[in-house]
Amino acid sequence: MTVGERRIAAAFAGSGKRAALMPYLMGGFPDLERSRRIGEAAAQAGADMLELGIPFSDPLADGPVIHDAATAALAAGASVGSVLEVAGALASLLPVIVMTYVNVVLAPGIERFVERIAECGVSGLIVPDLPLEEAGEVEAAAQAVGVALVPLVAPTTPEERLAAIGARAHGFVYVVSVTGTTGERTVAAGSLELLLARAHAHAEVPVAVGFGISTPQQAAAAADAGADGVIVGSRLVRAAGEESDAPGAVGRLVGEFAAALR
Repeated sequence: MTVGERRIAAAFAGSGKRAALMPYLMGGFPDLERSRRIGEAAAQAGADMLELGIPFSDPLADGPVIHDAATAALAAGASVGSVLEVAGALASLLPVIVMTYVNVVLAPGIERFVERIAECGVSGLIVPDLPLEEAGEVEAAAQAVGVALVPLVAPTTPEERLAAIGARAHGFVYVVSVTGTTGERTVAAGSLELLLARAHAHAEVPVAVGFGISTPQQAAAAADAGADGVIVGSRLVRAAGEESDAPGAVGRLVGEFAAALR
């Protein structure tokens, strides 16, 4: 088990909640300073880990709220390097899992990219447009520097593929609760319970669920359905963009989600 995997495992095991809470924030949104302060507020309010997005111009897995946040962050001058500085500051508080797209990984070279995130203390990496069949080089490079490459599964993932993904999973399995992009929506409890059970059957690491969880009640329902972790994104990013005191607003919301999971 790598350094990143150990830190992620400890966060799941030591959350003190029915499911660990992982807020998502967009690096550089509304600006770099406030994105760091949002992460600090989330940590203080009860987050167990943070998913930190690196803004990208064509974020195919993201719905309009996160897509718009990425566009705004890029327009304000956010870069991979500046967002990784935010990651480094937050990684001293709790495990940080960076989420980005494969072009961002390939641009500087795979080894250099994973070395950079490891140097910042990042524990994990999520690349939603990197399929299992093409993930070997990134997986090996990440393992070599102690970073967990976290895989995703979806409601449409067949059993044989679930087994293959579960066998190679590092850190945790990210269960996409619905087909489509990120966003605030209703998730059917019965279908989520079945999906989580299928993921658990093929994975020896924790199983966390994201996409569509936008209320504390939905987070609690995900824990009831068998999730080891709950990822909340669009609702928090929307608050960061709408509220004048973005860190305070996101911190209050994270506190509500944390309370629902205790």
